[in-house]
Amino acid sequence: MKIDIPSHLSDDDLVARVKSLVRCEREATASLIAHLAELDARRLYLGAGFSSLFTYCCEVLHLSEPAAYNRIEAARAGRRFPTIVRLLGDGALSLATVRLLASHLTAENHKELLAVAAGKSKRQVGELLVLYFPKPDVPPSVRKLPAPSAPWAATLPVSSNPPASASGASQLLPESRSVLPVAARRPVVSPLAPDRYEIRFTANAETREKVRLAQDLLRHVIPTGDVAEVIDRALTALLEDLARKKFAATKRPRASHGTAPGSRDIAAKVRRREHPASLPCAQRVRRRAVLRTRASHGASNSSRGESGAAGRPRPGVTAAMRRRRARRSEPAAEMGGVAIAPSPRAAP
Repeated sequence: MKIDIPSHLSDDDLVARVKSLVRCEREATASLIAHLAELDARRLYLGAGFSSLFTYCCEVLHLSEPAAYNRIEAARAGRRFPTIVRLLGDGALSLATVRLLASHLTAENHKELLAVAAGKSKRQVGELLVLYFPKPDVPPSVRKLPAPSAPWAATLPVSSNPPASASGASQLLPESRSVLPVAARRPVVSPLAPDRYEIRFTANAETREKVRLAQDLLRHVIPTGDVAEVIDRALTALLEDLARKKFAATKRPRASHGTAPGSRDIAAKVRRREHPASLPCAQRVRRRAVLRTRASHGASNSSRGESGAAGRPRPGVTAAMRRRRARRSEPAAEMGGVAIAPSPRAAP
């Protein structure tokens, strides 16, 4: 089957075609799940000479191992609860979310769980399941990972007297292959309970030594040396330091004397008002962008409005006028609003 890139389609036609193909894919996947469920119930893969449906899907249907596993799990769950097949066809559930739900569905709770999981992503369904089925806390552990071994080491022939003609090639082969990057382990953040998460990551030896030192210094406060509490204290201190540097956050702010005319510095009281902790989540990025834009524009407007071509103060612009302009250019206290006031004309 030959499939070409549809470069001849217009933008509207391309978008409409993609949506139509996604709908067809969902319907085809749901139909495949229904047929796999019946094929599994009849055990027809045994007649084809395979001991499991998984092997049949990989060898005969040429599905990848993850794809075969997800579809078999969805097929078996769909045979128990046919509503799953309909939700897959409608796009309310995906194979990944069905796989998460499959082991928790019962005759008593499947209607409720499927209803609340419809339209949610895999991460959201994972967080939803811990509300119904909380997991116990994971004990903290720090262990050294084994050194990565070269994949070619076990395949190289071992010979005490290699031929002279191949000596140069045998010396270059390990060196050329040793530069292959080793796949790093992905960090894990999985929910255990509504307010508990399992966090797993790989750190270097210096980070491990810092954790040990922090545990020793906090023994009077954390006698058990709980790594989670140590990291929580470290992140709290880091966020306080960053808030102090970026937003001038302090428990006892001093009176501000303002900024010098033409300065690009932002007054501390203005930065405190932009502190992310005091704003709703949806406004934080917008307020920071507005603050940076106002800072750059305010500096250029100040240099144009109050200074001449040579940087000298323009005649007629008094200190009182500059203070009034600074007050008008301060950010509005409303929900992310930007106050734009017309600049006063210079006195003739």
